[in-house]
Amino acid sequence: MSAIAGIVNFNKEPVNRDYSLNMMKALEKFPADDIRVFQKDNAFLGCHAQWITRESIGEPLPFYDSVRQCAITADAIIDNRDELFEKLQVDRTKRKTMPDSQLILLSYYKWGEESPKHLVGDFAFMIWDEREQKLFGARDFSGARTLYFYQNPKQLAFCTIIQPLFSLPIKQELNEGWLAEYLAIGGMIDAVDASITPYKNIEQLPPSHSITVLNGKVTITRYSFLTPGRLRLSSNEEYEEALRDVFQKAVNARLRTYKKVGAQLSGGLDSGAVVGFAARTLERQGKTLHTFSYIPPKDFEDFTPKYLLADERPYIKSTVEYVGNITDHYLDFEGKNSYSEIDSLLEILEMPYKFFENSFWLKGMFEEARIEGVGVLLNGDRGNFTISWGSALDYYAILLKKLKWVSLFQELNFYSKNVGGPRLGCIPTIARIGFPVIDKFLPQETSERPRLINQEFARRTGIYEKFEKLGINKTGWYPETNIYKERQKHFGDVFQWNAGNTLATKLSLKYSVWKRDPTNDLRVVLFCLSVPENQYVQNGLDRALIRRATKNYLPDNVRLNQRIRGVQGADWVHRMVPFWQKIVNEIQGLSTDQNLLNYIDSQVINNAIVKFKKGVRQNFATDPDYKALMRCLILYRYINKFA
Repeated sequence: MSAIAGIVNFNKEPVNRDYSLNMMKALEKFPADDIRVFQKDNAFLGCHAQWITRESIGEPLPFYDSVRQCAITADAIIDNRDELFEKLQVDRTKRKTMPDSQLILLSYYKWGEESPKHLVGDFAFMIWDEREQKLFGARDFSGARTLYFYQNPKQLAFCTIIQPLFSLPIKQELNEGWLAEYLAIGGMIDAVDASITPYKNIEQLPPSHSITVLNGKVTITRYSFLTPGRLRLSSNEEYEEALRDVFQKAVNARLRTYKKVGAQLSGGLDSGAVVGFAARTLERQGKTLHTFSYIPPKDFEDFTPKYLLADERPYIKSTVEYVGNITDHYLDFEGKNSYSEIDSLLEILEMPYKFFENSFWLKGMFEEARIEGVGVLLNGDRGNFTISWGSALDYYAILLKKLKWVSLFQELNFYSKNVGGPRLGCIPTIARIGFPVIDKFLPQETSERPRLINQEFARRTGIYEKFEKLGINKTGWYPETNIYKERQKHFGDVFQWNAGNTLATKLSLKYSVWKRDPTNDLRVVLFCLSVPENQYVQNGLDRALIRRATKNYLPDNVRLNQRIRGVQGADWVHRMVPFWQKIVNEIQGLSTDQNLLNYIDSQVINNAIVKFKKGVRQNFATDPDYKALMRCLILYRYINKFA
């Protein structure tokens, strides 16, 4: 794991030594096990290395191959090493010690610019091909590691983070195009254009893309399109075994560290499955898994409905006791909250963010993992779309549309026993899912999320016209409610991954902890996309394949639980109660700040302020106005302190 940097001059003039020194100096705020540079003629590569795997200890980065005259700097952990060793015919005596960066370089020698297609793992790298005077690099399929760059007619400069690029003579100017997307998108996505950043002169290499710089021309190419096959096995047991096999390989690949291994653990299936598979392998290796679980403060009263659970400890402890070989940590992050961490997170992220409800504990997990000496922090973030895919009601809507009455009523009978309630009680919901036209004639009441963007700013930037071309409406998202099409877009649109991976990359550099997700392994993704839908919903079980496959891995009260769902972050308003007057005072100030009002609809702010002044109510944690005002507050701080 590394922060990488570099400059290439197109006119073959030597790279200014001050520029390279200043870029590396800007990375010194992060801990490092080694700092090295390669500088020759018109090329400079740098690496601010943090050693995570055994192979990375003492790894020379940047690495220069004097025979082939190629240099590489890389921020990478490659997970399909054995497969690559065979394809590249690497000498068996070198396999145990070969660093991932040199494996990437060998892949480049064999496949050239097609090499990223053969790599599985989390990576961003740049290769300087001296003979061809070509710079080539890539970012993994989901963009687990960030890579920013700046170009002008004379040079290209790149870095893992943004700020070192501003050590060059680059004007730091807010990118209103990015900001318009950020404000107009209703959900957690930051921007639909994965190539832009909050700064006008700084671009980003999108996930699934490579970059080639040759003869002063910069070419960005998408190299990865997820095209799964159709898996057809003969029995449920074969599907279960196939999932266990591919998932175990993905988990094992992510345990490769000379430090301790940690995992974020909730009371649910995704993180539970990761822990269940990881703990067994670690036990054979003589290591213990450290789990980190978020819990609300002691004085929090859970206001959520009975089917939601803010404190998941009963399920978490059940998983810990059943799986074994776990040292568990329960963290309430006393004194920290969504308000107190704003400035710290803005500095780390280098941009505004939307996930404020969980921001303080997501950051806190990395802090605690570092204290425990953890090098790899496992999670199951992508699980809802891969291993634990399978919405029962959406699948039943398919049966309804296909008039498969016998199968539908059999399923409903099982489903009602699993979740409780009358067998036909969910028929109206299923009908609305299967036939969306019903909502046009019999609309249901919904609470609309306030549109934050100033409409004049929206017109000036043409954001709605841009969205319309992408099929996004003025609510800031796709109008399609079909969950299956949503899944297709999730894996087809590269921007879906950017915000979460930006957080993971930058927290990893600050705390020397690499967040790794086996549910996002490319092999797991392709497998899960190839499985027939009837494997994911069976006998009244939603997410049926992972529930069946984790028998003997997870306790039944977790594995088969369909009645209660954990909800993290429900206490975010409660935690801010001691700061309430201070928050009110600050939002009063932002409501008249012209810098902010150029971008934000003032009426949205004023409507929300009325609620804030009435006094804090912790059950307003889901209130759209409360959330809108917190987003405004974060942007206000960013514009006035960081832009």
